[in-house]
Amino acid sequence: MSEQQGAADPGGAADPGAWFGGRPRVMFVHAHPDDETIATGGTLAGLAEAGREPLLVTLTRGEQGEVTPGPFAHLQGTDALAPHRQTELAAAIAMLGLERHAFLGVEPARAEGLPPAIYEDSGMSWGEDGRAQAAPDAGPDALTRAPAVEALNDLLAAAYLAGAQGIVSYDDGGGYGHPDHVFAHRLSRAVAEALGLPFWEIVPGGSGAGSGADTGAGSDIETHDVSPWFERKVAALRAHGTQLTVDGDDIVHVGGQREPIARSEAFRLVPAQLGA
Repeated sequence: MSEQQGAADPGGAADPGAWFGGRPRVMFVHAHPDDETIATGGTLAGLAEAGREPLLVTLTRGEQGEVTPGPFAHLQGTDALAPHRQTELAAAIAMLGLERHAFLGVEPARAEGLPPAIYEDSGMSWGEDGRAQAAPDAGPDALTRAPAVEALNDLLAAAYLAGAQGIVSYDDGGGYGHPDHVFAHRLSRAVAEALGLPFWEIVPGGSGAGSGADTGAGSDIETHDVSPWFERKVAALRAHGTQLTVDGDDIVHVGGQREPIARSEAFRLVPAQLGA
């Protein structure tokens, strides 16, 4: 089985030992708390259970996000939201069985010799095309306003210290266009290029099927059947109570949008830009 195919057999075998070409210690880069579970929770849980030691790097604490109606609604727009979402993320990580996590700007995801830094959520607004776009009031510490070289060096440090053998993050459109997701893609892709590591982008929708991708032999997309870890994924989603609710097998987002909880998660291996 080639690295390109990974676990991309037509049946989507639930075999974490074969995922990502069998490479241990894959680093996942996500922009905000809850992204890790929605898009890659089953894969993270499967890798962790198989002893593959995935590292999750979260770039921001979701400071600018909306809050679901209910007991935590008063946190929206306050300084108390970030620490609360950190607590939610810690609970979600525990549900998934992860042992290695870092926020960008904090060791081990901080360049040597620099004091800790916080990269804040850049916020977003919805464009006329239905995709996310940058918020007009992003603060001075927002991720997308940070010196790109500083953030890049922080992520390089995380990958190097973790012994990462591959990197996973969003596609070049950031999934749905959020500026922090786009920034995460660019950082992750640059780190992968610099270290000569394979880079997999998350296929929106949780499966190669329906995206115009062939998940059979020769495909650069591998689809993970994460059904064995579905309950872990659901438990982790429930931990993110300020951002979403779980209704049956659906996620209900803060804006009321419904999304099925994916039982498969797909990733596309992106060719190296430098031909490495």
